[in-house]
Amino acid sequence: MSVARRPPALLQVADNQAVSAHRRRIVLAGASLADFPLDRPGAHIKLFFAPAGETQPALPIVTADGPVWPTDRPRPIVRTYSVRHVDPARCRLSVDFVMHADDGPAAAWAATATSGATVGLAGPGGPMPMLAAAPYYLLVGDLSALPAIEALLAGLPDTARGDVFIHVPDEDDAARLPHVAPGISLHWRYGPADGRVDHAWCAQIIAQAPAPEHGFAWVAGENATVIALRRMLRDRGWPREAMYAVPYWKSQLTEERYHAERHQVMDAFDVD
Repeated sequence: MSVARRPPALLQVADNQAVSAHRRRIVLAGASLADFPLDRPGAHIKLFFAPAGETQPALPIVTADGPVWPTDRPRPIVRTYSVRHVDPARCRLSVDFVMHADDGPAAAWAATATSGATVGLAGPGGPMPMLAAAPYYLLVGDLSALPAIEALLAGLPDTARGDVFIHVPDEDDAARLPHVAPGISLHWRYGPADGRVDHAWCAQIIAQAPAPEHGFAWVAGENATVIALRRMLRDRGWPREAMYAVPYWKSQLTEERYHAERHQVMDAFDVD
């Protein structure tokens, strides 16, 4: 199902708090959130951060041919995040930031953002729905995908069945999820994410997956692991329409440097 484009808007920070040693939750506020869709848990959004010397980010005009940026102002820093929680009645949107050791621009902003700080928002994006209806769900992700996984789990009915495999730096990041259906089993893996594929962990995940006609797989996180798991699922007969497998980041690359390569990866997913 296609997703209607919402015009980008400026939002203000309403709250900023630590979720764990490696995550901060920023609550954003703005009147434009009054019509933000409720049926998009875990969907990706674009956030625009003001570059040095600017107090608020420039916003593009969305056209059928893509975004058109103002020519009299510097472009903002753009990063992709997931909808953690939305409350249109209160015009609030919660977004979780991974606090990287390398102090990237978005993490640095999140570490110090105070009430009233301005950020731009575009989205949410597709697909719609994020999880297709299925008798079994296989969800896999790392710390970057954990906010989306939490949101997706909160949206599943209590009758849902499945397995969730999550790789996080340490146990502090594995706080009890807000809502997990009784039929959902959680499997945690601890340790740093360095971009290398843990083939034993991937094999454990694939061994847990049911026959392809009985499930839907949602896989996100570091590029190499997502590609490896998707290939293994496809080798087991899982069709493209029974999975969402999207790399969120690549080790040693910023989002700008990874942008073109990520689109090549996604194009390959579409034709595989």
